[in-house]
Amino acid sequence: MSDPEHDEQRWAEWVETASAALGVNPSAVDIAAIHHLSKEVARRLERPLVPVSAFLLGLAVGGAAEGGPLARGEALRRLRSTLPAPE
Repeated sequence: MSDPEHDEQRWAEWVETASAALGVNPSAVDIAAIHHLSKEVARRLERPLVPVSAFLLGLAVGGAAEGGPLARGEALRRLRSTLPAPE
């Protein structure tokens, strides 16, 4: 059985390493929000679209959205608004 605190520490360390490799500010990575989005997409749409939703979120926040980058919260709100209603 895994230890949630250890897992979260390991995840945070990886985010730091990956962020450095990509030239991204690690404080911009909200693991909990991304997990929540992933859960919503998997439940309300389909599991294979989970990584696609994360990619779309990254594009929007990174500046590929029309008109420039969106704030993370706004991008999440807009993305969630496209999901089918919960059953």
